[in-house]
Amino acid sequence: MQTFIDEVLKSVLSKSFDFKNLIFVLPSKRAGTQLKKSLAESVTETTFSPLILSIEEFVEQLSELNPISNTELLFEFYKVYLKVTPQKDVESFESFAKWAQIIIQDFNEIDRYLIESNQIFDYLKDIQELKSHWANEDNRTQLIARYLSFWANLKTYYNSLKDTLIEKGVAYQGLMYREAVSNLKSYSEGTKSHHIFLGFNALNTAESQIIQHLLKSDSANIYWDVDAHFLENEIHDAGYFIRGHLKSWSYFDENPFHWKSQYYSHQKHIEIIGCAKSIGQAKQVGQLLKVLTLKHKTLANTAVVLGEESLLIPVLNSIPKEVKSANVTMGFPLRATPLASLFHKLFSLQSNRSESIYYKDVIDIISHESIQRLLVGQHALKSYIYKNNLTRLSIGDILSQNKADKTLLKLLFGDWNNQTGTALENVLSLIYTLKASLNEESKEDRLPLEYCYRFYTLFNELSNLNKTYPYLKDLKSLQLIFNELLNSETLDFIGEPFQGLQIMGMLETRVLDFENLIITSVNEGLLPAGKSQNSFIPYDVKLENALPTYKEKDAVYTYHFYRLLQRAKNIYILYNTEPDVLKGGEPSRFVKQLSLEGIHDVKLKNTIVPVPQSVSELKQIQKTEAVITSLKAIAEKGFSSSSLTNYIRNPIDFYHQKILGVSDMNEVEETVASNTLGSVIHNTLEDFYKPLEGELLSEDHIKDFKKRLDSKVKFHFEQLYNLQAIKYGKNLIIYEIAKRYVSNFLEQELDLLKKGNVIEIVAIETEERIKIDIEHLDFPVYLTGKVDRIDKLNGITRIIDYKSGRVDQAKVTVADWDALITDYDKYSKSFQVLSYALMMKNANRLTLPVEGGIISFKNLKSGFLKFTDKSEKGNTQTEISEAILDRFTIQLKTLISEICNPNIDFIEKELDR
Repeated sequence: MQTFIDEVLKSVLSKSFDFKNLIFVLPSKRAGTQLKKSLAESVTETTFSPLILSIEEFVEQLSELNPISNTELLFEFYKVYLKVTPQKDVESFESFAKWAQIIIQDFNEIDRYLIESNQIFDYLKDIQELKSHWANEDNRTQLIARYLSFWANLKTYYNSLKDTLIEKGVAYQGLMYREAVSNLKSYSEGTKSHHIFLGFNALNTAESQIIQHLLKSDSANIYWDVDAHFLENEIHDAGYFIRGHLKSWSYFDENPFHWKSQYYSHQKHIEIIGCAKSIGQAKQVGQLLKVLTLKHKTLANTAVVLGEESLLIPVLNSIPKEVKSANVTMGFPLRATPLASLFHKLFSLQSNRSESIYYKDVIDIISHESIQRLLVGQHALKSYIYKNNLTRLSIGDILSQNKADKTLLKLLFGDWNNQTGTALENVLSLIYTLKASLNEESKEDRLPLEYCYRFYTLFNELSNLNKTYPYLKDLKSLQLIFNELLNSETLDFIGEPFQGLQIMGMLETRVLDFENLIITSVNEGLLPAGKSQNSFIPYDVKLENALPTYKEKDAVYTYHFYRLLQRAKNIYILYNTEPDVLKGGEPSRFVKQLSLEGIHDVKLKNTIVPVPQSVSELKQIQKTEAVITSLKAIAEKGFSSSSLTNYIRNPIDFYHQKILGVSDMNEVEETVASNTLGSVIHNTLEDFYKPLEGELLSEDHIKDFKKRLDSKVKFHFEQLYNLQAIKYGKNLIIYEIAKRYVSNFLEQELDLLKKGNVIEIVAIETEERIKIDIEHLDFPVYLTGKVDRIDKLNGITRIIDYKSGRVDQAKVTVADWDALITDYDKYSKSFQVLSYALMMKNANRLTLPVEGGIISFKNLKSGFLKFTDKSEKGNTQTEISEAILDRFTIQLKTLISEICNPNIDFIEKELDR
């Protein structure tokens, strides 16, 4: 395959140029690397290598200025802004930076296209003056005056910034172009070099003037790479710019045009493949590479061109083992490294800091992979947070739990006091600490060490900028500049640029040719990027001054896309089929154009990602000797009614909690949980009623309880939760609900007494443990539980269970005794009530018959919900009699026998969770 670079070198070698006097100028550095390789293969005699430059490097030499970084340029611009702006109108650096970035881009465009600056800035000011009533000075508010002042000052900003930079010998790219054009005449008169420009397409005005000047002075040649199909088709955007150069450059009136090729119409295998999401594209890339490797044995002439930077890591992870070597010309974004997330968390914590620190921020930082290896006592700190249900912590709380790591914890959680100097010192100290924990000899530590080095460099640059430009007054402005630097930094991959598979972005493919191409993310809005107006210069003003608009930017990507296809033989174009909020699921116009132009036989297909059938297998655990031993210990201690109903609901949950001892994961209750609310209500009522055991309840008792209600509820919230946390938000509402529940219950009790009912308190929160004789079990079995309340209402004994949630009468009504130990949803409440009745009866605490039931605080108007037996048609029984307890005992023994039977496995139930 003869590439465009090979063709250019063949032409240059035929002209007998003196290589030491040649300067090759290309659109990119990557193209220069390829040119060096091709040159080494083409030249047969020993000679000095010509100078090979990118267009930016060539312009830099012409301008005699040094480039300034975007971040330093922002600081220099702010210095200028402070000088020329009235003190009353000066904005903070953070506020300034939000619009200054756009202004700098506009300055850059104005310079690259050699626009007369004073003219365009005056024009912009006049446009704003003419708008609406703003020109009428009588109606101008202070806001309007400041707005117009901003537009009036643009010219001053530009001229002052330009003069300041040139005085320092530095420049941004656009200013370099303007200065290069100014120096062009003296350069061309003094140079002995001959310039070869190759592979260009869209040229700004400065580039166009530089190249035309050198061409006319007979010290340059230019080689274009465009296909006749694009150049001769007046509406095809791939030839948009070169058609313009061909018409407007007087050089081509007398000199031939090099070159118009005929490669695009050659036979090609083109597949357009729709893939679901980015990950679907990455997987498809892997499959295509596997096929290409088997077919061609080597991928030396194959490129994967990524339309989206974010696809790099998924694609690298999808490369099949058959691919032996790959070269990545794209850098890995530093912002995507794990260490970047740590610094983002630290900045976020410090920028939003108050007297205390939100517990999730603490846990996020101490759980970060970079910190875990350093922090000895992180588990103790987490346990302290969960145990005390702390939603916010002071630095003293954090340090008190981990004396061994105090220095590190102070770096992480100490107050930076919104001081940029303190922040940078702490961050650099943290990087030193991280580096000290890594082993340079360890393979696993090489990448983390590289992260540390790159972030050290970044923060060191920030520190130097902060000393030179004292404008970073707070952490938010520091974070803004940190993000600016971070977004421009990459980790470069080390590889052989000419061996194996090439992975690159679209702009890096300029001038390069490949036989096999895989292009990803060919979606509308990505390739081309579509309309975007990140500029203060209106669209019509850009048209008037020949500045590029979205039309020109689209044409740039159209050229790059189609130029790639010119010499390629096997082309696979991938796009995302799934709708997305920003990008949509629409294939690019390039895809549609390829299909409709009729030159190639284009195959269209969608990949179907195989979705594995999700077979939900229910768990089944055999009862080993160890499990039986555990069951015997549980039986000896006593089965509680809640553990038994837990088994009824799902045997696997019983196994996890009772046999394995696996409890629910510790969590901080930011909002009071329902079980905490229930415990507060239970404990409050216990405090009120426990001292009255054996006594009659009176109206005076209830009135006394109501007086002490607020203090008791508050006390128990403090014991079980966090008193500070119930002073606001949802927790305050739940706190008031708890008081209302107890108050409504006391009102109901008072109403009963006022109506002449007699209530005797028999027992409150009574625990019992009774033996259950099961003949075929050779070990003792006990039933245990805690009854909320036993009383006598007008002489009738009642067993009462409090529920803070909603319970209806149906939940304490039994219609099928066999379902009592199988249907959790219907009968779990009845099972609990009957368990309590059996325990109290066997403990000789009451005499049958009795009533048992539930008081639901969320359904208090229904009063005491009595256990009811409706298992026999036409016969409804609300008393718990000896016969009822006998029937319950049979079911209870059956259930316990099943649990303890070594031949019956714990089998998971399918639940609607």
